[in-house]
Amino acid sequence: MSLFTSLPIEAHEELAELVLPTWAFPVIAAAIFLLLAIVTWSYRDVSHRHNDKTSDAGSHQDAHH
Repeated sequence: MSLFTSLPIEAHEELAELVLPTWAFPVIAAAIFLLLAIVTWSYRDVSHRHNDKTSDAGSHQDAHH
């Protein structure tokens, strides 16, 4: 019989306490994704707002040639 088999097994690991409750982590992640979605949504149609500057520059060049 080995020494290791005769020792009682008391390998009980204690878990570290979390800083926040478990439900708070997905709520924080969802809030961050929502904030990023709002920022992305706020840039919608930006190319159309500035389209007149690029299209006028092209039409002036075509008119002069």
